[in-house]
This record gives sequence, structure tokens and C-alpha cells, in this order.
Amino acid sequence: MPKIVADVMSHNPIVVKPETPLQEAIKILAERRISGLPVVDNDSKLLGIISETDLMWQETGVSPPAYIMFLDSVIYLQNPLVYERDLHKALGQSVGEVMTKNPVTISPEQSVKLAAQLMHDRNVHRLPVLDDAGQVIGILTRGDIIRAMAAS
Repeated sequence: MPKIVADVMSHNPIVVKPETPLQEAIKILAERRISGLPVVDNDSKLLGIISETDLMWQETGVSPPAYIMFLDSVIYLQNPLVYERDLHKALGQSVGEVMTKNPVTISPEQSVKLAAQLMHDRNVHRLPVLDDAGQVIGILTRGDIIRAMAAS
């Protein structure tokens, strides 16, 4: 019988709120040796995810988009909205300012095979697991899938 997400996910994951200070989230990630945290509202509904990747902007900063000047006009060679988003992440002080919105999710009754395919196709390292009400009940990481493979 194929394994389902509920069999291998981490139950009751640590979550943070959008107003959580960034330093607090960084401390949780470092102390717990985890790479991401679901961000939830007061009803435990998923709003986003904060990951090591989101936090790297804090350290690396942001390069302005390349542009050329032509007849007193600025022509951007890259989308300036991407620069604005990245700048916001680099300067953010709360989880809500830095988190990735609309993360890829999965339900607990889905197959582990489907979860692995989703992670591969979308290039994500973790999937928040949501119940029918949209509340976070677990998190599934690539490591969870590898451990499940090793156990079978």
C-alpha cells in the first residue's frame, strides 16, 4: 500500500505569525536546525512560509536592476517590480515582510509519491500540510520523504 503524506509528515510544526520579529524567526530556525517555518494567522490558516532563502536577502542585499539611458529615458533590462520585492525582503523586520506568499501545499491523504513529484516540479524543499479547513497540521520536507524511502 502506498504511503500517504500523513504517515511521514512532521505533525504540529512550529509556526510563526506575520508580526513575529525576523530575529525571533532566525533564532527558531537556527536552534531547531530547520530550514523553514509556516506563517499563519490567528486561526492557524496558512499565509506564507519563511525559509532560509527568504532570509538570505537580509545578508546579501539587493542589486538594482540593470538599465540603459536612451533619449533621457530609463529603460530597465529587468523587471523593476522584482527589484522592489527583493528590496522589501532585504529591509524587512518582520516575518510578514519577508515571507514567501502562496506557498505550494498538500493535504494529508495525498500520496508521498505525489508530494515528491510536486516538490521536484515546483523546486520547493517543504510542503505545508493543510486540513480541509486550510489549517496547518503538519509539514513535509524532502528529508521526510528520503527517510520514508529508506524505511521501506
